[in-house]
Order: sequence, then structure tokens, then C-alpha cells
Amino acid sequence: MTEQGVRWTAEQVLALAPDDASRKAGGRLGGAGPWSQTGGSASGSVWGLCKGSGSKPYRTVVDLTGPAYKCSCPSRKFPCKHALGLLLLWAAEGHVSYTHL
Repeated sequence: MTEQGVRWTAEQVLALAPDDASRKAGGRLGGAGPWSQTGGSASGSVWGLCKGSGSKPYRTVVDLTGPAYKCSCPSRKFPCKHALGLLLLWAAEGHVSYTHL
């Protein structure tokens, strides 16, 4: 979608959504509020824990080079709202710190 190191726009992220409901739900998760332990790597992945309705936060990882998505939530949508929210948080610049692995 874009070359490595270049952050996507919110429009590019939302274009990945499978439907309008996912776009809206992902948009609600695009702020720092529900997220903890966010990070990223220079190789092109971002991750974080998203507080949901369950007792444990959802573990979400996005490989930006694919893109490819993995989330511990039970959603059958791909990408799920958590992956969209994490990408929106990352796209907002400066909200996801990078860790070199």
C-alpha cells in the first residue's frame, strides 16, 4: 500500500475495512484510550492490547508489509475493528512507539 517507513492516512486504513460497521467501530478504537502496550518494529509491524468487553484485552498485531492481521478477538471480519483501530492509532503519528526487536 505504501513504502516501508511511510505512515498511512486514516483514509487508507479505513479503505481496508470489510464494511461500514467495521469502519465505524474501528474509528471508535483509533484513539489511545482502549490501547496499552502498543509498539512497532522497523521491519514493519505494529501491535497492542485493546481493552474489550471481556476480562482479557485483545492482542492485535498487524504486519504492514502485507498487510496481514492477527487478533485474539472472536470476530469473523477481516481485518477486525481492533486491527483497524490499531492502524488508525499508528497512522495518527507518534502514538505507537517503536521497539527494535
